[in-house]
Amino acid sequence: MNASYLNPANPIGVFDSGVGGLSVLREIRRELPHEDLIYVADSGFAPYGDRPSELVASRAMAIAGFLLDQPVKAIVIACNTATGVAARSLRDQFTLPIIAMEPAVKPAVACTRSGVVGVLATSQTLAGHGFRQLLERLGGGVRILAQPCPGLVERIEAGDLTGAGTRTLVDRYVSPLLAQGADTIVLGCTHYPHVTPLIEELAGPRALVLDSGAAVARQVKRRLAESGLLRVGPEVGAVRFWTSGEPRSTTRIMTRFWTSPIDVSPLPVRDG
Repeated sequence: MNASYLNPANPIGVFDSGVGGLSVLREIRRELPHEDLIYVADSGFAPYGDRPSELVASRAMAIAGFLLDQPVKAIVIACNTATGVAARSLRDQFTLPIIAMEPAVKPAVACTRSGVVGVLATSQTLAGHGFRQLLERLGGGVRILAQPCPGLVERIEAGDLTGAGTRTLVDRYVSPLLAQGADTIVLGCTHYPHVTPLIEELAGPRALVLDSGAAVARQVKRRLAESGLLRVGPEVGAVRFWTSGEPRSTTRIMTRFWTSPIDVSPLPVRDG
């Protein structure tokens, strides 16, 4: 790897198919306030969960190439679907730290009292080899209910976090888990933490809701510290945003999720 990538002053690159990864970006900002961050929302190809694996892998490789050109010192795949499809190939191709997602099944198994854990995720994530391996490694003695959630990412991408349509979908996916005794619900898609309040409202006190954003942020910090790449200093780091979607509408939606005004630049990587 070119030595320029090994500069602690370089930013951390984070990408997802859309606004979902902002839930991870918030945790990274909280854990690493002095780091500069670059966020890529591949909104022109969202949602990844409905795309062929070959396209998701191609997009992940293209976006990684864009981030390396900035250059970034680490890449965070803030998407469970892209993790399952592309994490291994990205790590084979590049030598900088690449941090990926893993549904919070391990802490859920440790927390459950009923012995039943529900996992909300996209169909592609649940069908992936990585998720099956995770269940084999951690699911012994605990019943894990995998619940695909078609349509929910699209509602969140549209900025609808509390509307009737979103509420109906969340209730449709959460209620069967509760009916089967789940007392812990894992959010296996980075979009879903944006509707955590709605999930908690519908689940009531019966279930604990877990996601892996904070754990990923801690892993980013560990990996950078191990590589001597942590940025130190009193300044709060800058954040830059890019999208493969229409910048004006993406800016409007992403500003709502980031809760402060932002500018989103058009991503020069357009082809799938």
